[in-house]
Amino acid sequence: MKEFFKAILYTPLYNLLIFLVWLTPGNDVGVAIIVLTVLIRLALLPSTNKSYQAQKEMKAIQPKLEEIKKKYSKEEQAAKTMELYKEHKVNPLGSCLPLLIQLPIIFVLYSVFQVGLDTSHFNLLYSFIPRPSVVDTYFLGINLARPEKWFLPIIVGLLQLVQMWQMQRYIGNPTKSSGGQSDMVNMMTKQMMYFTPVMTFFISLRLPAALPLYWGVTTLFTIAQQWWFFEKKGLAIVGGESGGSFMGIKNETPTVTDAPAGQRFKTKSKDVVVTVRRKGER
Repeated sequence: MKEFFKAILYTPLYNLLIFLVWLTPGNDVGVAIIVLTVLIRLALLPSTNKSYQAQKEMKAIQPKLEEIKKKYSKEEQAAKTMELYKEHKVNPLGSCLPLLIQLPIIFVLYSVFQVGLDTSHFNLLYSFIPRPSVVDTYFLGINLARPEKWFLPIIVGLLQLVQMWQMQRYIGNPTKSSGGQSDMVNMMTKQMMYFTPVMTFFISLRLPAALPLYWGVTTLFTIAQQWWFFEKKGLAIVGGESGGSFMGIKNETPTVTDAPAGQRFKTKSKDVVVTVRRKGER
């Protein structure tokens, strides 16, 4: 298994990093890591968007899942839940796929950054990869080959907080259910929103600064991707504290100042119809 991961992940990523170092002016590792991060995130873009779609769909059918819990016994709930997933073509595991893909990449990059920030392991390079004569490990005055105690860990922790807050804003809170379950989930979600950035900060203190740099850039990319998927496309789930069980369609409602009362316009979404009334009518 170790040789398998080395062949399909470690060696290709190492070669790509060194190639990017060779391309950058001054053989700057920091710039190469940023470019490498963007390339990885672009490669993962389809799977990540599918995970957002899965979260959106799971949230949209949450009220129906609660109805199943109320109407059917525990023995029947599993079958009815699977029928609901099949009816709405929802994959409950779809939101986990990007995480399962990214974890091995993070572990491999940790190893790559451990050995790839100098010229001593060029024996791992493919024959067609050019070899830079020197590798500059300093980026903005930070030695990326060593742990950095304040700047990068703080930036990464804050970006993690923004990303988690943004995701909670777009997805919304859990739908109310019996037994006060939503209150418990809300409390755990809020705790994780603050606990995870703190843990990210302390973990970043111990890692070579190259990995927090990758972590920070990929989190920044995720923030932009979430904004584009939920905000730009108008797919944020709205509903406030009640949890929200419908999708808020934004930037698609026509602005009409003079139209016959009761005239209807269809938006780009097939599921939304907007009724336009004259100003002052209810």
